[in-house]
Amino acid sequence: MTAPEQTAVWGLGRVAGLELPERWGGLIDLPEDLDARTLGRLVQVLGTGEDQVALRASGVYGRRLGRVPRVGSGAGWVPRGTVLITGGTGALGVETARCLVGAGAERVVLLSRSGVVSEADPRITAVAGDVTDRGFMAELVGSLPELTAVVHAAGVSRDTLLVDLSAGELAEITAAKMVGAAVLDEVLGDRELDAFVLYASIAGVWGSGAGGAYSAANAYLDGLAECRRARGLVATSIAWGPWAGDGMAAGAAGESLRRRGLVPLVPGVALTALLHAVGDEETCLTVADVDWARFAPAFAAARSRPLIGDLPEVRDVLVA
Repeated sequence: MTAPEQTAVWGLGRVAGLELPERWGGLIDLPEDLDARTLGRLVQVLGTGEDQVALRASGVYGRRLGRVPRVGSGAGWVPRGTVLITGGTGALGVETARCLVGAGAERVVLLSRSGVVSEADPRITAVAGDVTDRGFMAELVGSLPELTAVVHAAGVSRDTLLVDLSAGELAEITAAKMVGAAVLDEVLGDRELDAFVLYASIAGVWGSGAGGAYSAANAYLDGLAECRRARGLVATSIAWGPWAGDGMAAGAAGESLRRRGLVPLVPGVALTALLHAVGDEETCLTVADVDWARFAPAFAAARSRPLIGDLPEVRDVLVA
């Protein structure tokens, strides 16, 4: 992966597949140099029902969601020194900070536009600033000599259908997640870290109706993680399902998600998964509690969805 921006385009495309299912043909990733054999494979894959494929000299690859058993045997990531959390004063940022100091971090710095947090633990401090401001971020990172890890949890969500989404609104919604992540990657350079964690969302994995910009931004984080790994740097992008408690899934929004089969994650369970994912050197991982009996029929109502078709629970539900 050398162009994480392309994963953002795929995130936008997956929403087109939800909002415009009868007009959407799918997503195809072509190699930079096309030859006759690859073009022949392109012709063969059209009309097969596959809607997210990559064509390479070695073959055709369809995108699938599958269960990944934990392969690591250790206790997981043990944070140390100073950890920087962007979007840190939000609900997920504060929960993460408490987890990290409990697991060993000596100091956690929460970055947000407000820089205000009601947290009694003296190891947790807040800083006001803009994660998309390269100059500010370079200065902040330079002021943290004991920095060992970064958790990028900044981001905003807003519902707008693709047909109504302007370029300006797209840029505004994606800025904190996409530009912020890119700025962090740039100012940190090749600095040796224990962890570079990106908080993504399931919206970037399978799309979210009226959430094209948000889905694009979250898909970008997966691409950036792959890009960093290809450069020999640490990176873990976790596409979270909704979390219980405060935040985007609170109140009526949470109830709506439950009705669709997306059960809010208990924060303690989610954070244990975070420590294991980093410790096991996972690059891209989806962590969600899904009631497939509710989710799959609605997701596949307008057209087939090969992305989830290999999951045993989904096969059983759709056959029934």
